[in-house]
Amino acid sequence: MHELGITQEVLSLVLKEAEAAKARRINRINLVVGEASGVVDDSVQLCFELVSADTIAREAELSFKHIPLKMRCRACGHTFSPDGLYTSCPACQKWDAEITEGSEFYIDSIEVD
Repeated sequence: MHELGITQEVLSLVLKEAEAAKARRINRINLVVGEASGVVDDSVQLCFELVSADTIAREAELSFKHIPLKMRCRACGHTFSPDGLYTSCPACQKWDAEITEGSEFYIDSIEVD
């Protein structure tokens, strides 16, 4: 489960920012998750509950904003939202596309007291 490592890193970054802000408690962590990132919300939530238990983030709410997958065809430049990860371009039918959105995973913001 790669979510454990990801969640530990999120917690580490959030605690560092909270300490710099002299926060007493972390209330909410707003995360951005792309559809193709491979990150599973429920797994991150479970891991977060485990790794944050003895920290000022122990009662923090995790909020997930999802970014849909978008691709651009390298052959014709058409941008599209595929039905799945492996889809040909609907404009030219070529199988040469790159992900332009939807692979993100990052901390958007944190809310602290």
